[in-house]
Amino acid sequence: MQGLYEWLIGGGEAGAIEAHIHEMDGFGKADRLHFDALLHGGIAQAAGLDAVLARHVDRKTTLLSPVEHAVLMIGVYELTNCLEVPYRVVINEAVELAKTFGGTDGHKYVNGVLDKCAAELRPDEARPARR
Repeated sequence: MQGLYEWLIGGGEAGAIEAHIHEMDGFGKADRLHFDALLHGGIAQAAGLDAVLARHVDRKTTLLSPVEHAVLMIGVYELTNCLEVPYRVVINEAVELAKTFGGTDGHKYVNGVLDKCAAELRPDEARPARR
């Protein structure tokens, strides 16, 4: 999330952002493959991720808080590319990131937007259980 945030704020090259994140305390505990997928995939697919988000947000993605925008990009990336991760786990992790790094009620916004994205991107999985 911090790498995509950095990219959204200042642009820059993915390799330089990756090198900066690697120097941060605690990076050794991170899942390197998943980090690489989210950072590089998120940057490479940013236009497509924003196109999905644009259908479910109430303003242009460029006007979103950079924290919530980065979290939403990760959520849409995982909903699209990490099919082994259940959609509820994707949403829960995004909400937790938004609670930790975002604004006061940003996690509620992230939850609502990703619920809509999941219904679009994973309709069979996200469909409510029938009674």
